[in-house]
Amino acid sequence: MALQELLKNKLRTFLSLFGVTIGIFCIIGVLATVNSLQRNIQNEIKSMGDNIIFIDKWVWSGGPDYPWWKFVNRPYPKFHELKQIKERSPSTQYAAFFYDISDNIEFGGSILSGVKIYGASEEYNQIQKLTFAQGRYISDAEFNYGTNVAVIGDEVATKLFTLSEAAINKDIKLKGRLVKVIGVIKKQGKQLTGGWDYDKSIIIPYAFAKTIYLERFSDPKIMVKGYEHITSTVLKDELDGVMRSIHRLSPTKESDFALNDLNDISKEVEAAFVGLNIGGAIIGGISLIVGLFGVANIMFVTVKERTPQIGLKKAIGAKRHIILTEFLLEAAFLCIIGGIIGLGLVVLLAFILTKALEFPIYVSVANMAWTFFICILVGIIAGIIPAMQAAKMDPVVAIRS
Repeated sequence: MALQELLKNKLRTFLSLFGVTIGIFCIIGVLATVNSLQRNIQNEIKSMGDNIIFIDKWVWSGGPDYPWWKFVNRPYPKFHELKQIKERSPSTQYAAFFYDISDNIEFGGSILSGVKIYGASEEYNQIQKLTFAQGRYISDAEFNYGTNVAVIGDEVATKLFTLSEAAINKDIKLKGRLVKVIGVIKKQGKQLTGGWDYDKSIIIPYAFAKTIYLERFSDPKIMVKGYEHITSTVLKDELDGVMRSIHRLSPTKESDFALNDLNDISKEVEAAFVGLNIGGAIIGGISLIVGLFGVANIMFVTVKERTPQIGLKKAIGAKRHIILTEFLLEAAFLCIIGGIIGLGLVVLLAFILTKALEFPIYVSVANMAWTFFICILVGIIAGIIPAMQAAKMDPVVAIRS
C-alpha cells in the first residue's frame, strides 16, 4: 500500500527522495572519504615495517610544543653501534644502518633532481621487503666491499630509461661517480605520507655511500626488527637498556637517543581521525536534517489527503497502532529508497575517484549498515508526528472531511 502511494505521487516522491538522497550522499560520502584517508595512511605506516623500532636522535611524534632544542644536540646513531645492538639484544632478529639524502642523478645528459638516495647496510632488505620488477637486490659481497651498484625505483627508471627493463646494467652518475643499476623496484604508487617513496628513490651500499656523502648531513638511523613472537613494546624496552649501555649513561641521566615505534604513530593517527569523523558526521548530518524536514512535510500532506481513507479504515475496525505503523513504514520505506540511491552515488563516485586519482576510496560494510540505520531512524522521526496525528483521528469526523 505504501509503495502504491509512492508510485501514484511521483513528483512528491521524487522531492522527498531527493532530500534524503542528498543527505545520505553527504554523510556517507564524508565518512567514506575520511575513513579511506585514515585507512590509506595506516596502510602506508604499516608498509614501513611491522614490529620495527627506529633508533634516531629525533622523536618522530610531537605537537606544537615539540622540543626540538632538546634533541638537536643529541648524537646521531653510529654504524659501529649496529654490531653492539645485535650482540646485546636477544630480541633483535635483523638490524640495519641507513641514511637518506636528496640529490641529483645523471644518465646520458639527462639530470633527475630531488631523488632520495638510501645508503643502507646488509640487512635492510630483510626488514624492508622489496619486490623487484627487474633485476635483483644488492648482494652481501657488494655491501661488504662497497661496490658502486644500485637498485632504483620505478619512476626513476621510467624517467631516465623510458622502460624499466632498459635500466638493468646501465651506468648512472651520482656525484660524478658511475653506479651500475642492478635492479628496479616494483612500482608502489602514490603515497600520502611520503613513507619510503621507493618509486622516486635509489638504494646503494652504505660502504659506498659514505665515500660520497657525509653522515652528519644525512640524518642516519638504525632500524631494528624483532622476532615474530616479540612485541614492539618488549623490543623497545630492551633496546632502551641496550642503547643506554652503549652510550654509557648513568641511571639518573636522560637518554640521548629516541626509539620510534610505528605502532605509536599509528595510534596517534587513529586518535586524530576521531575528531575528523565526528566533524564529517556533523557536516553530513546537517544535510540530512534538510531531507528529514522534507519527508515530514510530505507525510503531513499525505495524512491530510488520505483522511477519508483513514476514517473508513478505523470505522471497519483498524486499531490505532495499525494506522500508526502504516504511516511510519511509508516514511521509513521512503527514506530507505533515498538512502540506497545516495549510497549508490557514493559507490559510483568512489569508483571514479579511485581510478582517476589513484587514491583508493573504500565504502565499508559499516558505512552501508549506517546508511540503513540512519534511514530508518530518519523515517521514524520524520513520520512519527503525522502518523500519531492520523492514528488519533475520529473515524466519523475523518470520513466526513
